[in-house]
Amino acid sequence: MLSANDFASGSWELVVQVDHPSKEKDKDVPLRVSGDLHIGGVMLKLVEKMKIAQDWSDFALWWEQKRCWLLKTHWTLDKCGVQADAKLLFTPQHKMLRLRLPNMKTVRLRVSFSDMVFKAVSDVCKTLNIRRSEELSLLKPSGDYFKKKKKKDKNNKEPIVEDILNLESSPTISGSPVSPGLYSKMMTPTYNPINGSPVSSTLTWFSDSSVTEQNCGILALSQPSQSPEVLADMYQSLSLVDKAKLNAGWLDSSRSLMEQGIQEDEQLLLRFKYYTFFDLNPKYDAVRINQLYEQARWAIVLEEIDCTEEEMLIFAALQYHISKLSSSADIQDLANESEVDEVEAALSNLEVTLEGGKADNTLEDITDIPKLADNLKLFRPKKLLLKTIKQYWFVFKDTSIAYFKNKELEQGEPIEKLNLRGCEVVPDVNVAGRKFGIKLLIPVADGMNEVYLRCDHENQYAQWMAACILASKGKTMADSSYQPEVLNILSFLRMKNRNSTSPVASSLENMDMNPECFVSPRCAKKHKSKQLAARIMEAHQNVAQMSLVEAKLRFIQAWQSLPEFGLTYYLVRFKGSKKDDILGVSYNRLIRIDATTGIPITTWRFTNMKQWNVNWEIRQVAIEFDQNVSIAFTCLSADCKVVHEYIGGYIFLSTRSKDQNETLDEDLFHKLTGGQE
Repeated sequence: MLSANDFASGSWELVVQVDHPSKEKDKDVPLRVSGDLHIGGVMLKLVEKMKIAQDWSDFALWWEQKRCWLLKTHWTLDKCGVQADAKLLFTPQHKMLRLRLPNMKTVRLRVSFSDMVFKAVSDVCKTLNIRRSEELSLLKPSGDYFKKKKKKDKNNKEPIVEDILNLESSPTISGSPVSPGLYSKMMTPTYNPINGSPVSSTLTWFSDSSVTEQNCGILALSQPSQSPEVLADMYQSLSLVDKAKLNAGWLDSSRSLMEQGIQEDEQLLLRFKYYTFFDLNPKYDAVRINQLYEQARWAIVLEEIDCTEEEMLIFAALQYHISKLSSSADIQDLANESEVDEVEAALSNLEVTLEGGKADNTLEDITDIPKLADNLKLFRPKKLLLKTIKQYWFVFKDTSIAYFKNKELEQGEPIEKLNLRGCEVVPDVNVAGRKFGIKLLIPVADGMNEVYLRCDHENQYAQWMAACILASKGKTMADSSYQPEVLNILSFLRMKNRNSTSPVASSLENMDMNPECFVSPRCAKKHKSKQLAARIMEAHQNVAQMSLVEAKLRFIQAWQSLPEFGLTYYLVRFKGSKKDDILGVSYNRLIRIDATTGIPITTWRFTNMKQWNVNWEIRQVAIEFDQNVSIAFTCLSADCKVVHEYIGGYIFLSTRSKDQNETLDEDLFHKLTGGQE
């Protein structure tokens, strides 16, 4: 019964459930409160009434019906809208979570369930020593993802126990901030106080992390290759629509884990979500480079991204080389590799900047507009007609290609001029067959104009391919990235070059390799084991001299050069269309793809985007581009917020600069990705 004083004071009873680890069952605690009592006062009353001496600093109130945290402790119950029927849970903000990393290893650590996922991922990456956490996020796979693995494990004679790396003692447990002095742009290697040897700077982001020293070495080492049987179980042929469904599970970066229904000790995937890997530095990024390599390796082996058989063998050779180096007993630690002093490197860069490079050609670079001019072959695929390949004189200037009947007519009117800004550039190469082609998909009003160029040799191909790639991004050959792009293409072609004059490794070395571990199951079925091993060893000769880190970086680089790299697919319905299409989201463009044939229909560049917004009532994304081009679509395979966040996330990442320190503008990220639901 309520007393007269209770009526007079306007107080009422609020029942709070306490999530206490020492109790077998959650305990309900009734409190007498009034609407003007603030949240902090409710928690104080609760702790005083329970009379349990412990550290309650990590506990907070969770409102079950509204699915939100009451973290603003100065707000009153009235302001929050809490009344007597509210179901409140007093629970720790940090809870255990299992994360499967790109290398398929599972770590168990304590994560904030009250922070936004963007912040929670940042804390996880600091614990795991992965820089540039903004490139990663958490993915909740479909319900049978982990169950499938367990069912398949039952077929084995020996019971398989999942190897979980327990990081429960990580410094982020209590929510204590990481030492800011060590997590900065100019990180310097420190020295082991016991033996005086230098400790890898990758492992010294925080001075008080015992977890770091013990476990980050494990995360920086590549895992042994899986058996062909395991790969065959994991492999599944995926259509574009299947790939679109896989991308539906990305968590909302602007909401907390608890708000998205994630349970304590649930298993999620930690993956690189955005394919723009900024400032990769072997000196600091041992774990990051290894996890990137592992994500790329699994994408290749499970055919989540398409590549030719020739490219598959190169990837296999690099995997074999990395596997061999990783298991070698005499492998040197990353810290013992020759490192240039940062101050010296900075002074060297400053000297080059001040001198403006080589003085003799500085003026020439400014006044001359670079151009390419050469004989190339051209053909356009046409239905019901044979391919007609003709040779023309091509001139590449700025971001356009013009072609003429012959060199003498260059000063006149070209047969056609192709503007490559915003086009798709796809390699069409077979080094063994001496085929060096460039496929151009050029946006036009009614779709894509398909053009093929054929080069005569590697050097010509590398120069024209690099120019096309830059032009598609709106850059010319005067850009500083042109020469490095040419060298990267040549380097990749040389790796593909099968050197028949050099003796293949001895049969003994062939015998210690299980070639089916390094290629996709579909590729393995096409060849006999010995034949496959011989071809991998042949390709291995081109990479055998690489160091471990160099091989991993080269693998990542080769992955980035694949036509489908960085495309995330979603099933959508464009406004005004009667059929479903696939939308490919990349770091610099959106691509509309025919869901049946997989052929790109049209491309829109982010650089031409004026604005985009979401109509949350009908769940429709609308985007406006230059030249009065506008599109609108609804998402069928995922919530429109997922696609909205992808677009905003890539635009946010494009604002990063090496001149900045490593502190991110979190508010800008949420402004670009959060939406206004």
